[in-house]
Amino acid sequence: MRPSLPRPPLIVLLCAASFVNTFSIGALPSLLPEIARSAGLADWQLGIFAGAFGFARMVADLPIGLFIVRHLRASFIAGPVAFGAGVLVLSVADSFAGLFAGRALMGVGHALNMVSGLTAILQTYATRRLGVALNAFEFSAMVGLLGGAGLSALLPNTFDWKAVLLTACVPQLFAFALLPLVLARLPRRFESSGMPAVSPATSPSRRRGIVFLAFAAGCITALAYSSVEQLELPIRGSREFGLDRAGIARLFMLMMACDIVALLPLGILADRTGSIRVVAGVMLSLAAGSLLITFAPLPGVTAGVVLFGLGMAGWMIPLSVLRRETPPGRVAWRTAVYRVGVDAGLFAGPFLGGLFAGRHLVAVALALVVIGVALLRVERVGEPALHPVQYPP
Repeated sequence: MRPSLPRPPLIVLLCAASFVNTFSIGALPSLLPEIARSAGLADWQLGIFAGAFGFARMVADLPIGLFIVRHLRASFIAGPVAFGAGVLVLSVADSFAGLFAGRALMGVGHALNMVSGLTAILQTYATRRLGVALNAFEFSAMVGLLGGAGLSALLPNTFDWKAVLLTACVPQLFAFALLPLVLARLPRRFESSGMPAVSPATSPSRRRGIVFLAFAAGCITALAYSSVEQLELPIRGSREFGLDRAGIARLFMLMMACDIVALLPLGILADRTGSIRVVAGVMLSLAAGSLLITFAPLPGVTAGVVLFGLGMAGWMIPLSVLRRETPPGRVAWRTAVYRVGVDAGLFAGPFLGGLFAGRHLVAVALALVVIGVALLRVERVGEPALHPVQYPP
């Protein structure tokens, strides 16, 4: 009798699904100038279209959180279905309303994918290597984004944006093949034994402050990211520097490459030394990168892209801080509430960029600095945490 092969761990399957689901998301930013030209969109319409993804996620997060509390398995099925439907609607749309609808449906599907995946990780890996597990999940998504951006740069310019988008969606078909494996690895119910409720040595007032700063860090990071990725960098690269689709995609690929290189080291650093100081450093790196991308000449923009990519490697670490202050029974709900704030930032970034031509990023950079300094002040008192993970030498 042939021995059965060992089943891959849940985190491996979640990372594989995240990888294939983000190809089309990575391809879209470099296509925005072409979409605007082909549909005749004004800047404010382009901002709303780009922000529809985050807006739909923001609206859907709380219902999804309530749904996931009892139906985690069903959410893993619904996510790829909704996302794929959104891509199909977007690929046949010619009007602003149709483009908005397709982008919004993609956002609902991505919200299902993210909240279900994060809930499974936060529950399963709460007592061991949480920072690495979260950043591995983000690492796989960033590799998928990089693949989508690279694909849009490599495809011939004779391909219109719809052909590029549909080509970038081909890897998503593998998400449906992964579903049975993911569902088989999900526990029938999440046990709370051995899982920390909250940090016992933390006073309630300080705990509330930590939770507020974790939420604020996630929201302002999303606002900076969506402003830069979905409007400022593509529009500035196209209009001020004369970059074509491939040139814009190369800037995104550089940003993603820096993100990918730093992801796992930052996760290990957060597990070893504590996540609060890591998040503080991320805030300062994002602030510097945002200002360079918005106001510097092209060489400075390139440096800003590097700093921004390094900062984005800490995208998931605020969740590690938040998990340490959240009882197990409230993880799905608090994750959904956190994602509402994050997705509000994803929507507001390109929307504000369309209204203020990127000048709002000055206020965003200032907020990043303020949050970073506040986190360092909190960390000085001593970070509440699970016992740091000890990795083998």
